[in-house]
This record gives sequence, C-alpha cells and structure tokens, in this order.
Amino acid sequence: FKGKFIVPENRNAKDSREITIRYVRFPATGENPGHPVVYLAGGPGGSGVSTAKYRRFALFMAMREFGDVIAYDQRGTGDSDGPSRCVSSISKVTAQALSDKDYIALQRSAIDECEIFWRDEGVDIAGYTTVQNAHDLDDLRKHLGAEKITLWGTSYGSHLAFAALKQMEDRIHRVVLSSAEGLDQTVKLPARTDAYFDRLQAAVNMQPEAKALYPDIKGMMRALHAKLEAEPVSLEIPQENGEATQLLITKRDMQQVSSGLISDPQSAAILLALYGSMGAGDYQLLTALVQRFYDLDEPISWRGMSLAMDVASGISEERLALVNKQAETSLLADYLNYPMPHVRGVLGGLDLGDAFREAPVSDVPTLLLTGTLDGRTYPQAQQEAVAGLSDVTTVTVVHAGHNLFMSSPKVTETIQQFMRDEEIASDEIILPLPNFLELPF
Repeated sequence: FKGKFIVPENRNAKDSREITIRYVRFPATGENPGHPVVYLAGGPGGSGVSTAKYRRFALFMAMREFGDVIAYDQRGTGDSDGPSRCVSSISKVTAQALSDKDYIALQRSAIDECEIFWRDEGVDIAGYTTVQNAHDLDDLRKHLGAEKITLWGTSYGSHLAFAALKQMEDRIHRVVLSSAEGLDQTVKLPARTDAYFDRLQAAVNMQPEAKALYPDIKGMMRALHAKLEAEPVSLEIPQENGEATQLLITKRDMQQVSSGLISDPQSAAILLALYGSMGAGDYQLLTALVQRFYDLDEPISWRGMSLAMDVASGISEERLALVNKQAETSLLADYLNYPMPHVRGVLGGLDLGDAFREAPVSDVPTLLLTGTLDGRTYPQAQQEAVAGLSDVTTVTVVHAGHNLFMSSPKVTETIQQFMRDEEIASDEIILPLPNFLELPF
C-alpha cells in the first residue's frame, strides 16, 4: 500500500509551501499487531522505500509481526518532495594539484551557486533539517491514526531517531538502532578513525596470509600518503568515448577514497588491495575503480537534502577545535565526514545550535546493535550517543561493519526478541571474517 501526507516545508517560515511525503506500508501479519514500525534510512539521503526493495526486504517482512511496517522516504529523499540534485557550472579540477584551502573554496562556491538554484526552484533549503524531519514523524503518526510509533533506524536514521526522542518521546513505543550517530556526532573524531585501523589490523592478523601481506596497515597508508604529498601521480583514465581524462592523484584524494571504503570489512579489503598495489607502483586497480564509480567530466554537484541536513546538524566550537587538532596527525585527516566541517556556515548559517546537539534523555526501550569493524560510527561514540537513555540493550556484532542488519540471521532474531519484550539471548553475535585477500566484485 502506497501512502502520502502533506507537511510544511519549513515550519519556521510564515506561509511556507507544502511538500508531500511518501511511504509504502506493509500490513501487519501478527495476531495482535502493535504500533506501526517506521524505518528511518541512513545517509542522510537514503530512501526507505528503496531499502525495502532490495537486501533488507526479508527483515522488513519479519518486522510485520509487530505492526504495520512503514518504508518511509524522508523529506527530500526517494519519491518525497524536496530539492533536486544541483549540477553547478564549476568544473572539477582533476589534472592539477589544489591546496586544501583552494579545494574547499571551489566546493563552497558550487554550494553558493546551488543555493540560488534551489531558491529559483521554489525550495526553502532551511526546511531540510533534522528538527523538521523529526516533526514529520509525528505528522506521519497522526496520519496513520496511531497513538505511538516504533522507530527503526540506522546511521543517520538513528540521528533522526534521537531528535525524535527529544521532540515526541511520549509518542514513541520502542526504538531499534544500528550504527548509531549521536546528535553531536555528524563530524566524527579523527583519532577514533585511527583507532578503527587498529581494530582492522587485529582482524587482518587473524588471517595468516593477509597478515603477511599487510603487517602494518597504518604504516603502509602513511608511506603512500607521504609519497603522494611529495609528488602526486598523474594518471590517464580511459573514457567511454575512447578519449582519456588526466587525473592527478594526491594525498587528499586517497584520504577521501579511504573514507568511503572503511564502512564495512568487505570494502576495507578493497582499501588494503588499493594501498598495497599503489605502494608497489601499480595503479591498475585505482584506474578501474575511478572508471567504475567516478564521472570525472561532470561538474561539482550537490544533493540538497543530504547537504542541508549535515550542515544544519553542524558541530560545536569545542568539538571543531578538537577535530582540527586531531586531523593534523590523523591518517585520514577530517575527510571521513566530508563535506563537514569543511563547508560549515554555508546555506545562510543553517546550524541548529548546541541545544539541538544535546543528547536525548529518555526511558523509551531501545536496542542498539554495534559492529566492531564499523568504520563510520565507532563503538565508543555509539555508547556516548545513548548515554542519556535509561533503558538501552546493547548487542555487539563482532566483525560486523556499518551495514550490519543483514549480516546474520541472529541479528533478526535479536531484534525480534527485543520487540517481543523477551530476554535477549546474548549481548554478542560473532560473525566470520571476510577473506581480506578477496575483493567483493
């Protein structure tokens, strides 16, 4: 069943236009269905409807035991209304080295251009914040005719759930989270990214052949970074039209590529192979990845919802100072969180402020699933994110990464036990490690 409801685009603006939020409802199958279960996708920018179509479909079906399951497209995502993707007129600079300052200035200029584009499109970009997103959930609850809803979210979806706990705690029945991102954790601490690589090394050391090939992951990465910092490498990337685009690979490029590869242990295997081959002077794997995943000829572009949500959630001055200090020596600097904090202050100063970033205090029953090899939201930070919740059950999924919901049938069983208000069988689920010498494609 497909549904929709109407909300103001910006509840803080007089005479705001209205936008349509869309979802798919899977009817409950249990004998005594409870409150609707609303899936909150990550990103920000992920589509709940698209998520339900693919790998997590079985889990969506399993959750129907407990009530109607809502595959929900947040404002600005999927089929819901929101800003179009903006393609600026500013070209990517691929053939020459740019300082970090000049690189960020280009991105900010593209955002300034996109802000005008969205305004001309009739979009009030100030409406795309997690606070407005959380108000939508209460409007969804009313639209469904439900006294309460259960929130089920991952990554940014947990960030949204935390905001909802602050706004509508008495209308939330239960909360199921994985890979939690606290309200003050849009920008992760670089030192904790370094600690992740220690955990990755420990996992690699469990496989003798992988350990022999990658005995010092951090040392391998630092060596390549130093090499590229001293002398960037110029590559010719073949294009479909038969021509080639010149691409200069810098230290910053590798830090950004790495930030996208450490979410899960399977993708971390690509990172290991990439640094290993490039350290030996072989750039074939990098060339293949660029050809497959990057459009070098396309100008700088931005997705409005994703950008605005991160900019609005923001970062405090105190945390920014800590991030900047740690980034000076961290392997990936502060690029794990790109484009934040680099574009902080764009979009007319959209930051929601430190009061928004205060953690929720609540006694709503909450299940938190945490992967030990999550390279985006780290175990210690996840515990900090739920520190104000008095009824939290934490289950550690050993060797799991950021995307852990479908990593084991035991994850589904654990969620079912929690939803039935049964005792959780174990506070730990141990997964087999992937072969770090095999690439997942």
